[in-house]
Amino acid sequence: MNENTSESSLLYERDGDVAILSLHVPTRLNPLTLDIQRGLRDRLARLCDEGTTRALVITGAGKAFCVGADLSSMGPNEGGGSLGQRTADTMAELSNRLIADIRALPFPVVSAVNGPAAGAGVGLALAADVVLAARSAYFYLPFMPRLGIVPDLGTTWFLERSIGRARAVALTLLGDRLSAEQAAQWGLIWSCVDDAALRQEALATAQRLARLPAHAAREIRNAYESAGSVPLEAQMHYEAERQRELIDRPEFAEGVKAFGEKRDPVFGRH
Repeated sequence: MNENTSESSLLYERDGDVAILSLHVPTRLNPLTLDIQRGLRDRLARLCDEGTTRALVITGAGKAFCVGADLSSMGPNEGGGSLGQRTADTMAELSNRLIADIRALPFPVVSAVNGPAAGAGVGLALAADVVLAARSAYFYLPFMPRLGIVPDLGTTWFLERSIGRARAVALTLLGDRLSAEQAAQWGLIWSCVDDAALRQEALATAQRLARLPAHAAREIRNAYESAGSVPLEAQMHYEAERQRELIDRPEFAEGVKAFGEKRDPVFGRH
């Protein structure tokens, strides 16, 4: 590691072009506290401003990835409005914006799910472009069976699109733990790896992503989000319009040249 700095409940490291952010409250299994959410948003903004990051890994310290909302902080009403109203306001002003920030990053994101991902921690994990999980990890949605509420932080959006409505609904209503192996078989995540290999595999994957064209993450996210909401003819029109612009970029020229020279392409930062 080239750099290692701790910011209270969030650990920031670098490995060349790859940034690593770790939720760092291991004694409490990394709840998604307001401080962590603010710290994540601040660090993501700085990574964008600095312009030196080509890929990001998000993981958890200790035995868990993230156990979701910090329920211990949701005490009696100390201000105006009900607890529900204040929670919804916080989601609109902070939590939902965190997920939107991740999805808008100009570089690819890898989630390294090192242990349980529960509640809102599932939405945080699935916001990444590539999700790897340790074999001992699992995904758990206690929202309805334990609390009488719906999944949040985009979890319903991610689940419906990745594993289909039948599995998403049953998993949410029953509240069964979904093992990392089953999650990979269902297509919820990219792969399941041995616990000891997770960090190395996540960093290797991030380094591969870091070598992609700088616009890769945004273009591919947008393409598949479009594909999930429009008919085939409209999506083919979308694809043609993107090719109209992308084929005229220097990255395409480099790719064609590299193909002719039988080597891997080398893409610039911009």
